[in-house]
Amino acid sequence: MRIRHKPWARPEIAASPICMDDAAALRGKWRAQYARQEQPFYVELGCGKGGWVSQAAVLHPENNYLALDIKSEMLGMANRKVQKAFAGAGKSPDNVRLSILNIERISTVLTPEDAPDRIYINFCNPWPKEGHKKRRLTHPRQLCQYAAILRGELHFKTDDRDLFVESIEYFEESGWEILHKTFDLHADEPADNIRTEHENMFTEMGKNIHFLIAKPPAEAFGKVPELPGRPQENEEDDENAD
Repeated sequence: MRIRHKPWARPEIAASPICMDDAAALRGKWRAQYARQEQPFYVELGCGKGGWVSQAAVLHPENNYLALDIKSEMLGMANRKVQKAFAGAGKSPDNVRLSILNIERISTVLTPEDAPDRIYINFCNPWPKEGHKKRRLTHPRQLCQYAAILRGELHFKTDDRDLFVESIEYFEESGWEILHKTFDLHADEPADNIRTEHENMFTEMGKNIHFLIAKPPAEAFGKVPELPGRPQENEEDDENAD
């Protein structure tokens, strides 16, 4: 899905107190960006329009959230959605931050010192073509970067069965432990599952929602790998659209 240019996005991002303009400058210092630094630190990769993080951050003030996306247009919409959600709840968005990032370069922004307690990947681009699969957010070259910084678990949710099956292989081949997996999340939906607009849409279309929780190999923590080659500059739909 190609995202239409939104001229208002970058000015609003620059003016928003919850949008971090220079993510690389905060490398190793992310926990200090929140009012309650001691809280669990959760990162969403590919936040899209903010459908998930806008709900999660309001529902769980006991957690701190960082939502990342490659496109300023997406982040602009996420900023609006988060601000609206908090205003509607009569709360201040002091436990959520947003930033632009090509997830392929996550090691330039997050370090073992930041040590996220959890990573979320919700409905990312499946990149079905064989030559594009290395762009998947669950590809082994990404998993090794996550493993170097993640203290806790990774939660992955998708409607794409092929992506899910191949991602299970990626996790296992990369030494991750799969703690839980289901090919039909809604068959026995957890009370804490946060549905986005796209999740509801896929469900109404009759698609099953696939979900897993995985834990990285302990020995990988702190071992930041070499970054992949030159980042892709025009991966409009590398992340999700929620």
